[in-house]
Amino acid sequence: MARAKRKTAEPELFDDSAAASGDYTAQDIEVLEGLEPVRRRPGMYIGGTDDRALHHLAAEILDNAMDEAVAGHADRIEMSLSEDGTLTIADNGRGIPIDAHPKYKNKSALEVILTTLHSGGKFDGKVYQTSGGLHGVGLSVVNALAAHLRIEVARDKQLWAQDYEQGKPKGKLKKVKSVPNRRGTTVSFTPDPDIFGANAAFRGKRLHEMAKAKAYLFKGVEIRWSCDPAVAKAEDIPEKETFQFADGILDYLRDILGERPLVGADIFSGKADLNGTGGKVEWAVSWPADGEGMVASYCNTVPTPEGGSHVAGIRGALTRGLKAYGELTNNRKASQLTAEDISDGAAIVLSLFIPEPQFQGQTKEKLSMPEAARVVEAQIKDHFDHHLSTDRQSADSLLEWAIERAEERKRRREDRALKRKTAGRKSRLPGKLADCSRSSADGTEIFLVEGDSAGGSAKQARNRETQAILPLRGKILNVASASADKLRGNQELSDLIQALGCGSGKTFDLDKLRYERVVIMTDADVDGAHIASLLMTFFYREMPELVTKGRLFLAVPPLYRLARGGDVVYAIDDADRERLMEEHFTGNGKVEISRFKGLGEMPPAQLRDTTMDPDKRQLIQVALPSATDADKTLAKEAKATAQLVEQLMGRKAERRFRFIQDNAKFVDELDV
Repeated sequence: MARAKRKTAEPELFDDSAAASGDYTAQDIEVLEGLEPVRRRPGMYIGGTDDRALHHLAAEILDNAMDEAVAGHADRIEMSLSEDGTLTIADNGRGIPIDAHPKYKNKSALEVILTTLHSGGKFDGKVYQTSGGLHGVGLSVVNALAAHLRIEVARDKQLWAQDYEQGKPKGKLKKVKSVPNRRGTTVSFTPDPDIFGANAAFRGKRLHEMAKAKAYLFKGVEIRWSCDPAVAKAEDIPEKETFQFADGILDYLRDILGERPLVGADIFSGKADLNGTGGKVEWAVSWPADGEGMVASYCNTVPTPEGGSHVAGIRGALTRGLKAYGELTNNRKASQLTAEDISDGAAIVLSLFIPEPQFQGQTKEKLSMPEAARVVEAQIKDHFDHHLSTDRQSADSLLEWAIERAEERKRRREDRALKRKTAGRKSRLPGKLADCSRSSADGTEIFLVEGDSAGGSAKQARNRETQAILPLRGKILNVASASADKLRGNQELSDLIQALGCGSGKTFDLDKLRYERVVIMTDADVDGAHIASLLMTFFYREMPELVTKGRLFLAVPPLYRLARGGDVVYAIDDADRERLMEEHFTGNGKVEISRFKGLGEMPPAQLRDTTMDPDKRQLIQVALPSATDADKTLAKEAKATAQLVEQLMGRKAERRFRFIQDNAKFVDELDV
């Protein structure tokens, strides 16, 4: 009986009358085809639509040309920027195939690559052993986001060309003419203002530096740069220049270092094959005497500004190698060395070539391959051991320099610990302060929260070793409009000053600050913003050095929790909520949206994951321009800041009223 009833009910679930009632139906489901997903959501493919993302388009085409060079099929690349903003990149490689694709009989392979995501010759490793392009989306993404794109391919002594607008071909691939002395691929395009904005344009200086950096990474390639004379004059760059470096990244590091004195006589450089992988690693390392280090890392010629596994590998090799040398020479102090002492002060250029690298995200800013860290460390450590043993004088100088850094690091830590303990003994800490257990100020932070309810949640969510919690009752005193006597008599501010241990006003001493960071953590609403502004005013007036030295931060708690099944994300405001609804929650299923009434209403686990965990949270650093006699611009900015604080927070209410009248026209919506 039950089965019979269920069978008669099933057709009603697919009744077309549902569409007429305005319900969510199959007609509401969109299927994006071709390059439409790229134009709808460019951030998924190039990380956004800002200036960095715009120049990522240039990097994609240049990476393709570099892949041809690294594979041994090209030795020349040309990059040209015209006055109208058109960028042209050409190589003398094999040229993209122009014959009919076996799967798409009516399209050339060239058109398939330009109009189909995840199409290309870099998936199986047969055509390119190592490459910067991995997913077959680079050229097609550039095509999708270009207002106009023209591609020319010279193969078998014939020139072929095809034009596109916003990713769509304007016609079939055509044979242009016979070119007996030409081969390779040429791509010319202009970014689409509908995607990047009407004022978006390539920066000649940035492209010039990009071309130069690529030439350093592969010593066999010649890169020719050119730009319109107007561009060259406006951005103070050469109109024409050819890059070719016989020593590759060693020349790169020499260029970076200039005339800076070094620890030891020689730069540690070399290259090694990664056994069994078909890859290789190249490096150049030196230690500037001033201790100002830097890292420029690359994988398959793609820059990885956030480092990753290969950088961890070279840091490990340098640390282990120098410590081992210290043990070999019976220097007992070498055992205290850390990566901070050795590699943080080093100038490092690292280039890794490896099949099928794994990056974090399509923009490839960080390499995420634990196995790469192991092989890089093993290969470089062997060479570093040999480098140290063949020049003992330079090795001894480097070891002593690193030991001095380690001892200085240890002294700073002990001094901060002593000052913090002394401050704690001299002043009575407020009873409602939940202090952290670490004796040193290194890595510690105090969260200033509004009310005991939020304080209770924060105390449960914190890391007890490094995070202290000080609940403040309601809105603190506005120090911009209060007298000195009223300020001294305010219990909340007195507790705050005692907890920080560094004094205030004329007695303020940053070295006595008991924590490395001060974090204002208030509710994500209007009242929370008001409390945060009162606290920032207090620090600006009574502890300005705490602000100018970058020790004051604002926490960014979420305003919304969005969940569908086990998929939970958080939004910091209404705009972020709408963005997540459009970009994150695609497909079917109801999304549950809950708004947090305050930090005290958040479960401790959620507060920790969203607002207090250093690995997941967002912090906004509070900063001010510093006024100096030598820099009149900064002095004017600092004066303007002081006037603004007085206008908004001072005693005269009519100034605030005038500010509101003058700026009300710029407000789109109110949170009331």
